[in-house]
Amino acid sequence: MDQRITERLEHLREQIRFHGHRYHVLDDPLIADGEYDALFRELLALEAAHPELAAPDSPSHRVGGPPLESFAPAEHIAPMLSLDNIFDVGEFAVFEDKVRRYLKTDEPLRFVTEPKLDGLAVELVYRQGMLVEGSTRGDGLIGENITAQLKTVAPIPLKLFFGDGSSLVPEELIVRGEVFLPKRVFAQLNQQREQEGEAPFANPRNAAAGSLRQLDPKITARRPLAFYVYGVGNPEALAVCSQEALLIALAGFGFPVNNLINVCRDQQEVYARYQHLLAIRHELDYEIDGMVVKVDDTDLQQRLGATARAPRWAVAWKFPAVQATTVIDAVEFQVGRTGAVTPVAHLRPVEVNGAMVRRATLHNRDEIERKDLRVHDVVLVQRAGDVIPEIVKAIAGQRSGREQPIAFPVQCPECGVPLLAVAGEAVVRCGNRYCPAQSLQKLIHFAGKRGLDLEGLGKKNVEQLVSEGLIRTIPDFFRLDAGRLARLDGWGEKSAQNILAAITARKILSLAQLITAFGIRHVGEVTAALLARHFADLSQLMAASKEQLLQIEGVGEQTAESLAAYFQDQENREMVAQLIDLGIVVRIDASRQAFLDGRVFLFTGTLQTLSREEAKQLVKTHGGQVATSIGQRVTDVVVGDKAGSKKRKAAEMNLALWSEEAFLALINQERTG
Repeated sequence: MDQRITERLEHLREQIRFHGHRYHVLDDPLIADGEYDALFRELLALEAAHPELAAPDSPSHRVGGPPLESFAPAEHIAPMLSLDNIFDVGEFAVFEDKVRRYLKTDEPLRFVTEPKLDGLAVELVYRQGMLVEGSTRGDGLIGENITAQLKTVAPIPLKLFFGDGSSLVPEELIVRGEVFLPKRVFAQLNQQREQEGEAPFANPRNAAAGSLRQLDPKITARRPLAFYVYGVGNPEALAVCSQEALLIALAGFGFPVNNLINVCRDQQEVYARYQHLLAIRHELDYEIDGMVVKVDDTDLQQRLGATARAPRWAVAWKFPAVQATTVIDAVEFQVGRTGAVTPVAHLRPVEVNGAMVRRATLHNRDEIERKDLRVHDVVLVQRAGDVIPEIVKAIAGQRSGREQPIAFPVQCPECGVPLLAVAGEAVVRCGNRYCPAQSLQKLIHFAGKRGLDLEGLGKKNVEQLVSEGLIRTIPDFFRLDAGRLARLDGWGEKSAQNILAAITARKILSLAQLITAFGIRHVGEVTAALLARHFADLSQLMAASKEQLLQIEGVGEQTAESLAAYFQDQENREMVAQLIDLGIVVRIDASRQAFLDGRVFLFTGTLQTLSREEAKQLVKTHGGQVATSIGQRVTDVVVGDKAGSKKRKAAEMNLALWSEEAFLALINQERTG
């Protein structure tokens, strides 16, 4: 085996570990995303070409392995206990008094406080510094082995990092922490699921748990889960005297530690910290439902021990429930851009944790029936994820008899066309492509944050332009006239010029941006990026058949069918042609262009999967060049069956040799990135 390949693999792994730690844990990257992606792609390609050099701690595990048939049980060496809850300063005083009486001391106690994340508790087992097992909490004694899934969570080190404060790695270290989904990712994930006709997750915790419990680790890998460490299961493995020192040591090993953890010297400081976290909870990009308070001294922790269900040295100080009661005054049925009809409850205005709630989505007919909701019901509402208003349940005991069942329409509330119920889907749809509500929502999406993000063209402005007859189709955005805009109510010359400047600036855009802006059913931002990495330009995507789309890893039956139908539709093709005539330029992603930049490929022998022309086109599409004979400028040689002298010559010149399978793996890793 060429020693250079082994050395290059190890160098790539170390570089990726280092820069991944800088990005995901320290939030202080030293290289651009494109450079990091290039390192990762090279690693994946080399490992595909040399599977015998696989390493258990390789960052390549981040992309996920083959699906599992089920989760094996994982026994915890020490129980993963729950925490007792308290709800006010008086109950904290009782907790502190119990600690003092158990320890028989009046000496000052130091406490460590940390945000109580609303995620999923996990255990990570490291032996000789390598992650060998990861599991859920389960019943506290036995959890589920989700090692493959946890290896895809970027902030979790696969190999312990030798940073400041960590000169010696224990033989075995059992680390515990919380996996969670940031709020912004949760919102994006739910929006994508609703676009694709899937039920949204109820809250970030459910989304995180659902992501980790996917039997296919590749699905977990596509969801950017986060992680904070909070303790260990075998404290004797680390020679530390306090919870604070423990967290410092864990940070030294490469684990992310929450920056809101604080040391408090007395009860007053603990209470002040609780008030601070309560005040800022909605500013954080992750869910917290309280504050954990721990006795800082680890010797005292050992002396205090635990009851059957909870440690005596820690307690969860919970925040007040963010809920309120109100009344459903009416239910409106809204039609989205894909034709999905969504029931929305109009509520009697009620304040929920500082925000006035007037509306809440009911999602679909199944949700209404499951919760047995009726018009005029008294209901319990909350801000799901502390952001999205949600009806928790009806308070049936307060029904007066005037409540009315929520009748789902059989015809589109906007155009009157009969609604369609599709087998396997919870939503019903309007199948009329000319439905005015669908057309309006498509235009709002195209101009909005999830589309081209045309500054100054929010929902109300788009509605105004449609009502004035200035916009009817997507290309009309690029036909707007400054003079007519300036004469609209509430507009002027300056606002008109600003909007036209924003539109002009979006005439040059990426393929992923354009695909996302079209608002194609089952195609969200993640899928759009996947397609943009696969196809060289828009024309290639438009020409792709359903069968060709299904060959792309990550594109399923529904998505392939939706894409093929969208671009085979004559009106959509004409719309794209109009955009191009109006000066739209779709740029190829720079990292995609540069993927094979500077590399020259030679093909020799008979290829089994590709024609020679197809293989050459793949190289050119990714920025590489193709040679027909061995020479000094050739860098890579792809070897097919019955390869002859060119293969021998390439070996003599120490050129990189690729089988057809390895070459395809190289290209596919770039496409799925």
